[in-house]
Amino acid sequence: MTDKFSVAALLLAMALAAPTAAEPLDFRRCVAEALTNNPDLATSAARIGQAEAGVLQSEGAHLPRVNLSLTATRSNDPLNAFGLKLGQGHVAPADMAPAALNDPAAVNNFNTRIEVLAPLYTGGQLSARTEQARAAARAVRQDDKALRQQLIRQVAEAYQGVHTARAHLRVAEESAKAADEYLRVTDSLLKQGMAVKSDVLSARVNLEDARLRVIEARRQEAGALDRLKMLMGRPLTDNIEIGAGNGASLPDGEEAALLEQARSQHPGLKARREQLEAARAQVDVARASRRPRVDLMARQDWNDDSLGLAAGAYTVAGVVSWNAFDGGVASAGIDQARAALAEAEARLRQAENSILFEVREARRQSIEAEVRVTAREAAVADAKEAQRLTRKRYENGLATLVDLLAVQAQLDQARAGLVAARHDREVSRIELRRATGMLGADTL
Repeated sequence: MTDKFSVAALLLAMALAAPTAAEPLDFRRCVAEALTNNPDLATSAARIGQAEAGVLQSEGAHLPRVNLSLTATRSNDPLNAFGLKLGQGHVAPADMAPAALNDPAAVNNFNTRIEVLAPLYTGGQLSARTEQARAAARAVRQDDKALRQQLIRQVAEAYQGVHTARAHLRVAEESAKAADEYLRVTDSLLKQGMAVKSDVLSARVNLEDARLRVIEARRQEAGALDRLKMLMGRPLTDNIEIGAGNGASLPDGEEAALLEQARSQHPGLKARREQLEAARAQVDVARASRRPRVDLMARQDWNDDSLGLAAGAYTVAGVVSWNAFDGGVASAGIDQARAALAEAEARLRQAENSILFEVREARRQSIEAEVRVTAREAAVADAKEAQRLTRKRYENGLATLVDLLAVQAQLDQARAGLVAARHDREVSRIELRRATGMLGADTL
């Protein structure tokens, strides 16, 4: 049974173990690939492009518009025909006769026009729209920075997760090695008459359980690598190997300094503030709709019975318009913009509270994790000594197999606890840097 189990375990371990790549990927390389290939960042880049185009569009509205047109007309309508001839400068005395006026021949006309329309005063509407577009673009860029930091955090945790899985694998392998040695010692003691058959059977069960834990640890390692590959935008079938661990340091400064850092530098909060500015600008846009507007129009026309630039004429006009009554539409628009501004203010306060809570909680977890690591290191040292002493007593017939397996289980648990504590310490430090807006591939 044990031989069959060993063969099956070996085959499963070979299936779970991924071949190593020729060149290990260090943490910065993994982050660079993720920032290049992650589809969420491609979506964010598209939003930035849209926002920047909106800024150009709003800025262009300040400039005069130049329209070019060419209109071909043929008409025998009395009024149109006479007007077309008059525009061409071709009216003759015979065209003034009643018969010619009432029943004219069809007239061809080609109108070539250049028209310039310039806004002189819009009540501040164009300026407010431009500021709104610029604030929206700044918000989108800050959201992109926040998304990048979030992705770096995920890559850092996945990268650390691979090393954590491998640490768990080493613990499992050490446990399996110890279980194999226990079986050998127990079998030797049985031959010497210092152990019973049931002890050998229990040692075999313990060995089989230890081998299963090794297989489970290999599966977890393979899963951690797959998660990292997904974040990097690589196919799951790629064979990769990662470099050394990338330990994060605890950010300098007391809690008050870290909270201030988060308030001033967190890209998510910067984005909410820019959204607030955009909402304020929208209120100005809505208010401008109740103010008068002044526009200038300059036009040059050429009319001819064929393509050409004959019979030129110009028109210059200034237009003052004021929406004196619109059934309350403008007032409702102002109220709507003010409500949106109040919502943006509330969202900013909510985001600030959330970020500050994240900073405080991550800092508390970092401090706690540091204490836990120290405690787990001491526990591993004590468990190792207890296991050593119990093994000697067992080999001398002064302790039972149950005693030995119990202290070994205690040692395995202490080692696994130390691995988990170190992982939690790294994750909490990474999260603290993200929450304060200081996370980057070069800051870990």
